[in-house]
Amino acid sequence: MAGTSRRSLLRAGIGAAGAAAVWGAGASAANAATARTGTPAARLAPTGAKVKNLTGPAETGRFAAPWTDLGIPARTPNGSLFLACGDTFDGGGVGGPNWRSPVGLRSSSAALGSITVDGAVGGSSARHLVPEGHEGGTTAIPSDIFTIGDTMYMHLMRGVIYQTHHSDFWRSTDGGENWEYLCQWPGNALGGQFQQKTYAIADDGWAYVLSTVFNRDIVSGLLLHRVRHESVGDPAAYEPWGWDGANWAWGTPATTVSAARRWGEICFRAMEGRYALTWLNMDALGIRAQIFDLPTSNLFATPEQTIIHPVPPGQEGGNRVAHPYGGWIFPGSTFQDFHIAVSQWYDPQNYRVMQYRINGLAV
Repeated sequence: MAGTSRRSLLRAGIGAAGAAAVWGAGASAANAATARTGTPAARLAPTGAKVKNLTGPAETGRFAAPWTDLGIPARTPNGSLFLACGDTFDGGGVGGPNWRSPVGLRSSSAALGSITVDGAVGGSSARHLVPEGHEGGTTAIPSDIFTIGDTMYMHLMRGVIYQTHHSDFWRSTDGGENWEYLCQWPGNALGGQFQQKTYAIADDGWAYVLSTVFNRDIVSGLLLHRVRHESVGDPAAYEPWGWDGANWAWGTPATTVSAARRWGEICFRAMEGRYALTWLNMDALGIRAQIFDLPTSNLFATPEQTIIHPVPPGQEGGNRVAHPYGGWIFPGSTFQDFHIAVSQWYDPQNYRVMQYRINGLAV
């Protein structure tokens, strides 16, 4: 999420206690740096171009979702495309009536060149995917959605924005129409660094999970866990990756695996026998990517590539976007044909999900 006016709408503020909790569990960033070092150089070579707007009054107004964001893409078991969207409004723009989150939009085609929203969970009025009354300004923001076999899974962050009370996990066995609650984690788990999660579903039977704080104002680490495909809904089955003072190993208390920073949205995917991480970087602002061989690769030294650059409204073009965030990788992407969902919000009417193609990733 981005922008001060909407943040004020959805957020009651966060105090020093929240910031102090971030490093309350696991090894510190300094300790991790003694184990792994390196300064990843930002590679600015990738170019790109907007493919299309996926949401907006013209694109999704007929589903009572003219203003929505995130659009985390996942292929459904029947091969179509599902977009898990965040705070959604109908009429008047951001802060307008009929506030819902999360909602599900659909494209019958998952082909990267022909994605068009032509359906919604709820039909002509996109409905909440799970119960969320927004009492006291709370919301339910998806951080990831993915499919394993014939089951879809969705991870949500619950509470007033940037004050995550807990995160919870849901599954659907009917392609995203109906969702069943599985489990939850407290917002202060691992010092808050288990609030925002993203899942790389590997062919080895493991799901690899990167997590961090959901608060763009707080410097935090990035933690790595793994869990068997069949156990993603069991919190006790998540196994941490960490540094024990001499070695990195599974089962060691979780240690930050990347340079501490202010993280925005994160996306972790298994692709073509390798792994891709994309994220909204807050300083300097932009959406970045890292490509690496193993989930346990040294991200401290893996080159960072800026794939979306911020510009003021009216100066957009190529991979330059006004007020960008998000950056989730579309299923079916390759390193040579790399597509991401980019959100944009800079006033009540300019709030949307867009599809971008990135060219020239260094792999």
